[in-house]
Amino acid sequence: MNKLINAIKAISTEDRMLPFAIYSSIREQHLLNVPVVKPLFIAVLDGDKQLGTKGEILCRAGDFIFLSDSPAINMRNIPKDKEYFALLIEFEYQDFIGIGPHTVTDKSFTLGEISLALEMCLQQFVEWSIYSPQEMWALRRKELLQLLYHLGYKEILAMAAPHKLGQKVHAILSEQPSTEVALATICQKVAMSESTIRRKLSAEGTTVQEIKDQVKLGLGLHLLQTTTYSIVFIAEQCGYQSQSRFSSRFKERFGLTPSALRKTKTKG
Repeated sequence: MNKLINAIKAISTEDRMLPFAIYSSIREQHLLNVPVVKPLFIAVLDGDKQLGTKGEILCRAGDFIFLSDSPAINMRNIPKDKEYFALLIEFEYQDFIGIGPHTVTDKSFTLGEISLALEMCLQQFVEWSIYSPQEMWALRRKELLQLLYHLGYKEILAMAAPHKLGQKVHAILSEQPSTEVALATICQKVAMSESTIRRKLSAEGTTVQEIKDQVKLGLGLHLLQTTTYSIVFIAEQCGYQSQSRFSSRFKERFGLTPSALRKTKTKG
C-alpha cells in the first residue's frame, strides 16, 4: 500500500480539483451523524475505521467499504503505527448504468479486501487524475465499478438508487452553500409546489432544513478534513456569519468542535 499512499500524497499537494478525497489523522476521530449523500467508496490504507452506533462495522488497513447514501452514520477513524489514511471516491447514479443487472439487498454497505488488481486500479485512478480533464472522471469511476463487479462485489449495484427528491434538493443547495437559497427557488428548479416538496421529503424522512444542514455542515467537515483553511474561512464558505455559530452547529451535529477535529490532524 505504500506506493499507493505515496502517490496520493504527492498528487494531493496539487492545487486543483481531484476526483477523490483524502481523510487522514494522527489522533482518533470520533464523528457522529456523518451524512453520506451519494454512494461512497472508502479504501482504508492505514489505521482502522469503525462505523455504526457501537462500532460494529470494522474496516482495517487494506480493506474497503462501499456505502449507500445515508442521512447519518457514526464513524471512528483510528490511527495505528503512523496515522489513519483513507481514500474516498464518491459516485453518481449514472456511473452504475450498464454495469450489470440490478440486484436487491437490504444491506447498506459492502466490505471487501483491497486485492492486487484493485490496488493497481486505484493507483492508476490516482495517477491519471493529475492530467485528466474533469469530463473524463465518470469514465474512470465506471471502470472502478466494473472491476469491483468483476471481483464479485455485485451487491454494489444495489447501493445506487434512482435520485430521490432529497438528493435533487441537496444538489441545488450545494451549488451555493454560502448563500441562503429560498424555498421558492427550490420549487422552481424541481417544478413542484412547497406543499408537494414538504410531503415528498417527509416520505423520505427528511426536510428542507435538514438538507440545508447536511449541505453546510457536510461541506464544513470535508474542508476541515481535506484543507488547511482557517475555521473562520470555512465558516464563511458554509454560509455562517460567525465562527462561534458554525462551531456550535458543527458540535451539535458531529459531536466535537471544528478546532477539536483539527487537533486530531496535527502534532502537539
